[in-house]
Amino acid sequence: MTNISLNPGDLVTATYKSGEYIGELVELYLPRVAVVKILAVRKHPEQGDLHHPGQSNVPLFHQRRALSYQEKASVPIAMVHPYDGDVPEYESSLRKALEEEIAKLQNDSSEWAKRSLRELETLRSEYF
Repeated sequence: MTNISLNPGDLVTATYKSGEYIGELVELYLPRVAVVKILAVRKHPEQGDLHHPGQSNVPLFHQRRALSYQEKASVPIAMVHPYDGDVPEYESSLRKALEEEIAKLQNDSSEWAKRSLRELETLRSEYF
């Protein structure tokens, strides 16, 4: 299913590698891909291996940074939706999304959550 009602310049939400963002649609390559310029973070990406979510015993436990301000991402068009609302300032949205992800993990005693928290604490010191 494609969102052919979207046009370059529209504000959108985009889900990319477990993170969710608000951005500006830059280009459409129908029927599959949209290029989105990132303006704010709604949900910080999860840490670890995307192919083995929630598992800590993996060959490479990935540290996943949020996409940067004005970074352009090629997103599957099915993961792009119109956005109608205020766009928060990037840094404050990143801080909020990061703190929400940390709070969620603090209630989880699994090994994956502990490793994820370590990665997020490292990212917090790099971001701010």
